[in-house]
Amino acid sequence: MDYISVKAAADKWGISERRIQKLCKENRIEGIEKFGRVWMIPKDAEKPADSRRKSCEGGRT
Repeated sequence: MDYISVKAAADKWGISERRIQKLCKENRIEGIEKFGRVWMIPKDAEKPADSRRKSCEGGRT
């Protein structure tokens, strides 16, 4: 399996490296591996949905 770094995933998905690390720690990316202190993300992994965002139903306009 081919892997990419946290930095490469951050560039690919348009989010911060810190956010990628947090997603890895929470085991929200399928197929991740940790080698020492370095997270490796499968090249074909999909960006997980952002559970921090709420839908706009009944909210502000």
